[in-house]
Amino acid sequence: MDLFEELLRLRRKGRKCALATIVQVNGSIPSYESAKLLVREDGSMVGTIGGGCVEAEVWTAAREVIESEKPRHLTFNLGQDAAYDNGLICGGQLNVFIEPVLPQPHAIIFGAGHISKSLCKVAGLAGFATTIVDDREMFANRERFPDAGEIFADEYERVFEKLEVNESSYLIIVTRGHRDDMRVLKWAVGTPARYLAMIGSKRKVISVIKELEKEGIPREQFQRIFAPMGLEIGATTPEEIAVSVVAEMIAVRRNAPSGWRNVSKSINCGEPIRVLAT
Repeated sequence: MDLFEELLRLRRKGRKCALATIVQVNGSIPSYESAKLLVREDGSMVGTIGGGCVEAEVWTAAREVIESEKPRHLTFNLGQDAAYDNGLICGGQLNVFIEPVLPQPHAIIFGAGHISKSLCKVAGLAGFATTIVDDREMFANRERFPDAGEIFADEYERVFEKLEVNESSYLIIVTRGHRDDMRVLKWAVGTPARYLAMIGSKRKVISVIKELEKEGIPREQFQRIFAPMGLEIGATTPEEIAVSVVAEMIAVRRNAPSGWRNVSKSINCGEPIRVLAT
């Protein structure tokens, strides 16, 4: 299996992995400079940097890199004792750089109105792949969204089955009304999306969630909704709203404290609040 093809396949599937590379060599080692090892989330591997205890330690560090999403730099001295223990008469030194390989975040925007136009543009500039979904072809088209990766103009339920939603997905609900918001939200809360947001006033958010609770959806599933969506920067125009929402998406992507808030804890009191995650 080709290591780079597998890396691309994992990224397309929305899977994280770690790539370990021997970046510097001094003396004799059981491999070569630039040798690579790809470690998947499940611990399986493609490639090798020489085997033995060095590779075992790199594998352990790679699992940590996948979890933390932060790179690491390791140095190994293959002295006589270490070399003898592993059957390797080498005695050299090698430096290994382990980097997380993260899938491109994917923003799926439901609704193709004015806010969505700005959202698509700003999200693209911030490094998100973008998809537009609306049931109106006169709104969801390439002329209005020239920068979108994909555009779907069809009934929402028919589009759902075509979307590949994973932990790198960011779902933003900005449809034209309560009914469509509920249709999308009912499906979205059951996905593994990393970010789920819905536009609307606090009153609207509570109304939609309560209606879905009546349909039997557990309250726990609403705990990760960002609503009203976007960081609180006083945004009023479509462009400002887009900036606030994408800023919130970036905060979630980078695990910043300001990005982890929810609305569900105060549904009963009639006035949703934003809560910092602990």
